[in-house]
Amino acid sequence: MKRALITGITGQDGSYLAEFLLAKGYEVHGIVRRSSSVNRTRIDHLHGYEHSDDKRLFLHYGDLADSVALVKLLYAIKPDEVYNLAAQSHVRVSFDVPEFTCDITGVGAARILEAIIESGIGKHVKFYQASSSEMFGKVQAVPQTETTPFYPRSPYACAKAMAHWLTVNYRESYNLFACSGILFNHESPRRGENFVTRKITLAAARIKLGQQKDLYLGNLDSRRDWGFAKEYVEGMWMMLQQDKADDYVLATNETHTIRDFLDAAFGYVDLDWRDYVKFDERYLRPAEVDLLIGDYSKAKATLGWEPKTRMKALAELMVQADLDAASGKQTEGPRP
Repeated sequence: MKRALITGITGQDGSYLAEFLLAKGYEVHGIVRRSSSVNRTRIDHLHGYEHSDDKRLFLHYGDLADSVALVKLLYAIKPDEVYNLAAQSHVRVSFDVPEFTCDITGVGAARILEAIIESGIGKHVKFYQASSSEMFGKVQAVPQTETTPFYPRSPYACAKAMAHWLTVNYRESYNLFACSGILFNHESPRRGENFVTRKITLAAARIKLGQQKDLYLGNLDSRRDWGFAKEYVEGMWMMLQQDKADDYVLATNETHTIRDFLDAAFGYVDLDWRDYVKFDERYLRPAEVDLLIGDYSKAKATLGWEPKTRMKALAELMVQADLDAASGKQTEGPRP
């Protein structure tokens, strides 16, 4: 039985990845932060794996800010695969808390990479780093590939670029099997409610049901490459099943504006978003990323991975999930 460790297991990607690996027969370990309130709703449906005779899900308290705890945990677990998904992951918020973002998202990657070396598991473990399309920022080529130069435009993107190059450095310095997945925007019904796509689908559902009146947004002209998170975590796993470690872009090779996403989401419930959306400058970034579109041809050729769900279908499945939740139809089980 393979053993995997996931940082950020309670997040969108972490929950889908844990679900995927458990279905593959893995023993899954996840790092969770200690807090006064428990927020594990995305993995609640996996408790059967945590409390049963076939116990294969284990949660451990830890933090990417605590290098000693990481070393001890890796030494005790001795995982075959490590997926570093934890981060302060909100781009706009990173401008408000740049030091914290750089510490957790950037230096945190250094801590876990060094912990792998210090714990003595580096010879057999495979490591995945969650890199981000935000690293391309003020894009230097269209579409963006694995060789496109980075031009980060936020503290979050700068921290991700640091973590990305640290992963390359440890791969080359210690012969560590370390991959970075440069994932373009990937969404789902499990997306946090402060991310723009989920704000939109949640508002569309609530406005349709008479539970909300308006939606406040910032720049509607930004163009993004949106895919389905559930499909992207499979790509993460595929990277670690190869004979050679490398870096891969996961994307759809399509770009759409926020307006396009609004059209798809509100159109699904027969509403015109222009009647409800209002501008709020608080949601503008100090430095904007205008266009992101990824070329996933390397992942397709080497991994056999390609996206199945495109933007319109993605928006519709998110709105439907939010409709079900807002109308009380969802009583148990995970969101898609």
